[in-house]
Amino acid sequence: MRTNWVRERMRSGQATIGCFLGLGSPNVAELLAHAGFDWLVIETEHNGLDSAEIEHMLMAMNGTDVVPIVRIPSANPVFIQRALDIGGMGVIVPMVRTAEEARAIVRATRYPPEGARSFGPLRASHYGLDNADYLERANEHMLVALILETKEAVTNLEAIMSVDGIDAIYLGTYDLCLSLGLNPIYQPYAEIDAIIERTLELGREKNVAIGHGANSPDGLRQIQAQGFTMLGYGPDYNLMAKAAREGIAAFERQTVS
Repeated sequence: MRTNWVRERMRSGQATIGCFLGLGSPNVAELLAHAGFDWLVIETEHNGLDSAEIEHMLMAMNGTDVVPIVRIPSANPVFIQRALDIGGMGVIVPMVRTAEEARAIVRATRYPPEGARSFGPLRASHYGLDNADYLERANEHMLVALILETKEAVTNLEAIMSVDGIDAIYLGTYDLCLSLGLNPIYQPYAEIDAIIERTLELGREKNVAIGHGANSPDGLRQIQAQGFTMLGYGPDYNLMAKAAREGIAAFERQTVS
């Protein structure tokens, strides 16, 4: 199997850049993989993609160095197993609240004796042609990221980040605001800023990558300067919408003048 070089880079404290794919398009996945992102996350929590569609997007990334990750709908082990068996090299899991949940997620990504993943990787092992190599190496190359988006997770954050096998915590500030009774449209909030600073501090202490998103080059520079090392640029539909708005605005200015 392929070496998960993004996981290795995260564990050594180096920054990586990626993009969330919300449009569900294999063509967009292929384009952004060739564009040079380190990792791409296929969104399946907030859209209607089924496993066959996810598989097509994973296929579209073949032939590039990008590391494919699947944002699963929940921590259900079935979602984890399917995402990995069809070729995902990691999962990003929403709405995690406790260290016990985090440990169960890691176990679902690992074959025994380290975990409880069932063997049947299909596409991930080239349809059985590379079963031996995949079984030997898969455990050390599966990236596990959790989204920090509940007040319970904030309370349990140090315990969650102490779980062996957790590679990254990604800030989900919109849902985090909602969980704390704040309107996310009116960010920033001092409460959220304090959580961010504590998360970054714990990330340095626990050697866990901390992720956050930006939709502009200036935003990327800002979050990297803050200490984030899992940098999300996008998502794909934001990049498209931003480019479209800028072009239309330029056209309208020229038309008026």
